[in-house]
Amino acid sequence: MGKFLGRLRKGLSKTREGLLRRLGEVVGGRSKIDEELLEEIEEVLIEADVGVGPTTRIIEGIRERVKEERIRDPERIQGLLKDEVMRLLEDSGVELSEVAPQRRGGHKEPLEEGGGGLSGLRVSAGKPRVIMMVGVNGVGKTTTIGKLAQQYVDEGKKVLLAASDTFRAAAIEQLAIWADRTGADLVRHHSGADPASVAFDALAAAEARGVDVVIVDTAGRLHTKVNLMEELGKIHRVLGKRIPGAPHEVLLVLDATTGQNAISQVRKFDAIVHVTGIVLAKLDGTAKGGVVIGIRDALDIPVQWIGIGEQAEDLRRFEPTEFVEALLG
Repeated sequence: MGKFLGRLRKGLSKTREGLLRRLGEVVGGRSKIDEELLEEIEEVLIEADVGVGPTTRIIEGIRERVKEERIRDPERIQGLLKDEVMRLLEDSGVELSEVAPQRRGGHKEPLEEGGGGLSGLRVSAGKPRVIMMVGVNGVGKTTTIGKLAQQYVDEGKKVLLAASDTFRAAAIEQLAIWADRTGADLVRHHSGADPASVAFDALAAAEARGVDVVIVDTAGRLHTKVNLMEELGKIHRVLGKRIPGAPHEVLLVLDATTGQNAISQVRKFDAIVHVTGIVLAKLDGTAKGGVVIGIRDALDIPVQWIGIGEQAEDLRRFEPTEFVEALLG
């Protein structure tokens, strides 16, 4: 954990440095914790894109502790803030393998014994675990797929990538490069082919080859384009017809630099394909990493992965303790 914590702290440096600098500015020179100070801390959190709702709850939690424990020293603020953020994040913690059945109201697939390694994935007994990847254009979805594939392969799982983004020939080629790089299998059709057909054929190939994990790429699309969103629904249905219960995970890749606007994307995609988890990419490129807190608070969908760099190991399962320590520790 120590090695990754250092990378996470570095990846969150823009958010961390901005947040700690602003906290230092509002706390500096004060002799006590009062309402004026709490109001200024509230502004700092909103600037970091934590969101109004969770910010209000964090400040209220600090206010209650200050009153109950009779805390006056402003130097205690950072520790109090760390505790309240942790409390908020832990309220929505969900085990990866349990998310999809809970949100769909479906049955749980029998799982192999043993843990899921760094990725947290436990494969289904006797059939591939199917992960469908969705997101708007330019969020880094295909790169995220490659990083996921690398982690699963490193854990000894047999992986197959389905090139269901058939709108761009470049997308198919990019996925082929990742398949070659990671040692994953690839199912692809020609550019312009029916994306659902690619997904169907990929599951058939996966069952025939004894694959553990299938990751289905889909074309990036604006969440406001109804016809393209409906196509995602078709892919989702076809996967379920080929393997009952599939896709077992629907991961929505979000660009952390979009801040609170990401929440509206989640709601649109969730209405079509029942998103089970969020991958928050490009956290290292924003000063508004507080959006992680806002997303976890606003939605009944867990942030499962965060991306803080270019390497495969820079995609990491989201752990509240690590995140809060890197941000405020």
